[in-house]
Amino acid sequence: MRVARFAGEDDPRFGVVGEEDGAPMIAVLKGDPLYAGFELTGEKVPLADVRLLAPVIPRSKVACVGKNYAAHAAEMGGDVPAEPLVFLKPNTSVIGPGEPIVYPRQSRDVHFEGELAVVIGRICRDVAPEDAHKVIFGYTVANDVTARDLQAADGQWARAKGFDSFCPLGPWIETNLDTADLRVRTTLNGETRQDATTADMVFDVPAVVAHISSFMTLLPGDVLLTGTPEGVGPMEVGDSVGVTISGIGSLINQVVSHD
Repeated sequence: MRVARFAGEDDPRFGVVGEEDGAPMIAVLKGDPLYAGFELTGEKVPLADVRLLAPVIPRSKVACVGKNYAAHAAEMGGDVPAEPLVFLKPNTSVIGPGEPIVYPRQSRDVHFEGELAVVIGRICRDVAPEDAHKVIFGYTVANDVTARDLQAADGQWARAKGFDSFCPLGPWIETNLDTADLRVRTTLNGETRQDATTADMVFDVPAVVAHISSFMTLLPGDVLLTGTPEGVGPMEVGDSVGVTISGIGSLINQVVSHD
């Protein structure tokens, strides 16, 4: 099931994406399905008539794993960590499909990082890997935008990863997905820059959920980013960045100037 958050003439609403007579449609839901469940209103709207928003605004945090693909760790000049390397992005960094990534004045080297995102569906702590599926609401596409020069200069990643617009999510949440071997592909102005599979993750999704929940409580709507494959690189103002994950869809954003 694909769950979208969208805007039309009214306030943001949620719906289930499907087809009717061959045309993409959204069946509108009553409230936020993370809290209200899947109750349909009976209303349907054409997908082409709405603007897709970030499918979830994390209530508390975006928790991310770094260097979770060996080839990416190598291209960054480091080794694979012995356990997941975790950092946080603020929820104010989240934007949706088609929204602009704002190039900050403080940086001269902003990079794309396409990756799989996990959306938590229930409050949890100390989740065993074999129970991870019980606390996951679904999956979406993410771009862990990073100011690489600030990451190196600061010695920690809060500023480099945390600018407004540095966490595009979308286009929707897929609630039923096997994440063992998904193709993750990132393009810059239509040219492929990253092309790998989640089978190459050092720590798979259950391991990521278990590790992060071992030291922090996860809340419904929290988002976990699972790491990026090799091939990261710089974006410039005017560039279009697309991240596509098999079984979910594509997330496309354009880079704009701060001024």
